[in-house]
Amino acid sequence: MIRIVVAEDQALVLGAIASLLSLEPDFEVVGRAPDGETAVALVNALAPDVLLSDIEMPGLTGIEVAARVRHLQLATHVLIVTTFGRAGYLRRAIDAGVRGYILKDSPADQLADAIRRVARGARVIDPELAAATAFAPVDPLSDRERAVLRLADEGRSNKEIGRALALAPGTVRNYLSEAAGKLGAANRVEASRLARENGWL
Repeated sequence: MIRIVVAEDQALVLGAIASLLSLEPDFEVVGRAPDGETAVALVNALAPDVLLSDIEMPGLTGIEVAARVRHLQLATHVLIVTTFGRAGYLRRAIDAGVRGYILKDSPADQLADAIRRVARGARVIDPELAAATAFAPVDPLSDRERAVLRLADEGRSNKEIGRALALAPGTVRNYLSEAAGKLGAANRVEASRLARENGWL
């Protein structure tokens, strides 16, 4: 049996994916996570063969979860299933140790096949997206700049961002300024938009 944890913040989608996977005779869904922190905790506690994860989730993103799983040296392989068909996301996912990356509009049999291949340690990447990645610009943001910019994108003030990341408001302002400069953006709003469009948030 291939033991799977599913991480997805939309309850209906989480339930649908878990139910779909349970129809496969060699799959066992052993855990469901509505956010990134829960996903890491379940992987740590249950040691599944595969973590099937969305990218955009509260707290940790799916890419950050994959990086955490790799940092903890856990044996679980991470497969990202997402609507974000952007080269920037794929490049960051691979750098974080993800073994598979497919889009949510993939047929169910392709998803099942991807899970089986990832469980064996193979790499499964959407071929069109993999080809596009070769020509995509390199992500210029540091992890800290990305974290600050992501919170700014949610509409938080410098003070609120500072509280969330244990930074002084002036330091937050500096990170936002550096991120905007790297992206050639006039302000934080434009910087967030450019980063998101490129898959860097």
